[in-house]
Amino acid sequence: MNNKGFNWFFPIAIIALLLFFGSNFLGGDSAKSIDEDGFFREMQAGKVQNIIIYKDIEKADVFLTKEAKSAMVSKAGKENNPLSAFEMAPKADFSVKYGDLQLFLQKFEQVKASNPVIKTTKDYGTGKSALMDILIPALVWISILGLFYFLLFRKMGGGGGPGGQIFSIGKSKAKLFDEKERIQVTFKDVAGLEGAKEEVQEVVDFLKNSEKYTKLGGKIPKGVLLVGPPGTGKTLLAKAVAGEAKVPFFSLSGSDFVEMFVGVGASRVRDLFAQAKAKSPAIIFIDEIDAIGRARGKNNFSGGNDERENTLNQLLTEMDGFGTDVNVIVMAATNRADILDKALMRAGRFDRSIYVDLPELHERRQIFDVHLKKIKLDDNVDRDFLAKQTPGFSGADIANVCNEAALIAARYNHTSVTKQDFLDAVDRIIGGLEKKNMAIKPSEKRRVAYHEAGHATISWLVEHASPLLKVTIVPRGRSLGAAWYLPEERQLTTTEQMLDEMCATLGGRAAEQVIFNNISTGALSDLETVTKRAQAMVTIYGLSPNIGNISYYDSSGQSEYSFGKPYSEETATKIDAEIKLIIENQYERAVRILEENKDKLDALANKLLEKEVIFREDLEEIFGKRAWDPELTEKPVTNTIPEKDQPVVETPQIKEKEEESEIQAPESPTQL
Repeated sequence: MNNKGFNWFFPIAIIALLLFFGSNFLGGDSAKSIDEDGFFREMQAGKVQNIIIYKDIEKADVFLTKEAKSAMVSKAGKENNPLSAFEMAPKADFSVKYGDLQLFLQKFEQVKASNPVIKTTKDYGTGKSALMDILIPALVWISILGLFYFLLFRKMGGGGGPGGQIFSIGKSKAKLFDEKERIQVTFKDVAGLEGAKEEVQEVVDFLKNSEKYTKLGGKIPKGVLLVGPPGTGKTLLAKAVAGEAKVPFFSLSGSDFVEMFVGVGASRVRDLFAQAKAKSPAIIFIDEIDAIGRARGKNNFSGGNDERENTLNQLLTEMDGFGTDVNVIVMAATNRADILDKALMRAGRFDRSIYVDLPELHERRQIFDVHLKKIKLDDNVDRDFLAKQTPGFSGADIANVCNEAALIAARYNHTSVTKQDFLDAVDRIIGGLEKKNMAIKPSEKRRVAYHEAGHATISWLVEHASPLLKVTIVPRGRSLGAAWYLPEERQLTTTEQMLDEMCATLGGRAAEQVIFNNISTGALSDLETVTKRAQAMVTIYGLSPNIGNISYYDSSGQSEYSFGKPYSEETATKIDAEIKLIIENQYERAVRILEENKDKLDALANKLLEKEVIFREDLEEIFGKRAWDPELTEKPVTNTIPEKDQPVVETPQIKEKEEESEIQAPESPTQL
């Protein structure tokens, strides 16, 4: 089956070449041959403008003046050649064969000297063959047609295949990986993700040994959906499937179906599945499928003919409609599974939904093993240590840490990548570039020191706050200082744990109130963090006794299309009051704790002003050991970094992660 359509370019090119060469071979004008006497008569009459003498073939081309040409054409009654405008060089009017060149030139000079009015000039050239007369124009025309084909059909195209955009705009843009172009990634290159790998390995086994499952009455799944946060390895898993399956693999993005022309998306879906069926068994991988798979709303504000919805409808039909009993598996990846259409997610289309979560401790250790293979490491680098210091990091983040550590080591001319290079790399990735030369007034620096000391003090004195690892007042990125923690990797979070963490986050502003009796704009990120957590406690997790066991979270994503709220105005007032009450209670609690330990707060702030960076052992010198946390009785780890900033409320999964508590300078007066 030819899915590319008829190509009109080559018939047009052949017709153009026939017109050009036909004019030369079928009736085209050629130079008439005259003898020497005829040439000199024309020359004496003043009709010859120029003569080109070819010594090697004893022949000369004669070119007449404009007046002589006009008179000759008028006398003959002929029209000019319509293709003469395309001639690369002027054509000779006559050709003359001479005998002895010396006698010919002598007679030429005598005729010219006898009549001073004659302005005929002479030139010399090399002999021309008939074959070259044909080949040179042919090459010129082929080059012109080739350039025309490239610019018009290839550059403007993208629809794939001969014919380009004009004649095949509705063709699929999927890139095919088959026996000619293999992907070298295998499951050995995918570290961690044991559960997800087991699922997709079974998909590969379906394609290789389908009879093993079908003989028992089973059916091969039609679709596999990879869901998870960005950077967790969804696309890498798809590459591994392509490298292991040894079957044709079509790869494209969800946005490749979207075009400004009506009906193009649906046409490309049809063409994609037609190609996959022709090469069955095959795999189709659609990355970022939410570009076309978003849930269809009841109120269509984009017009009666929504191109995205037409594309989705065609995809639904191809995946599970009439005549779909072919060995084609569709794989897709997205980090927005909550907004996908329910018809797309049902069994029979995407039979399997594989959640690719952030790696746990032992999985991060395996990921470090993969990315550190090509890095020259120092002997003191411990992979277990690196895995413990990067909670909440995705596989892409860990790869970035390894690469950044190698760049830092090269910058400082190290012979190998050391442990400190990795710690500096995590500092750089999380906090940004260190601004050592940033000018800060002493009064502002003192306020920043007390702000960060307040975070450290509260986190040390409350039971459920994350253990502090490092406090700095060295500016990085947009922050003027930061307090970093190592949060516990837990799946559930209690009310007390959330309240203690909110209290520690508000410790910076509370310290400013206790010491300076006023507050600043530096607590911007802290206030944003506690507000989101308080909102989550009240409206999502049902942790507020005044509101009750009610959650207003919409896992279907349909609330994005609604202009209303799922609760009344009276309930909204109660929610606002409850959020404010939770935050204010924790703020007052932080102020009370800092007032009771003001002397220790001063000691910690002064040490921070002196050293600019302090670690866990510095707090132990001032506050002593934390009695309720047995893990902190072990040997302290210094110069470590917590996980990256994570949004507090993105999914209904109850999994809290500590953010950086930092003091920031406002971007503009409006931020104050």
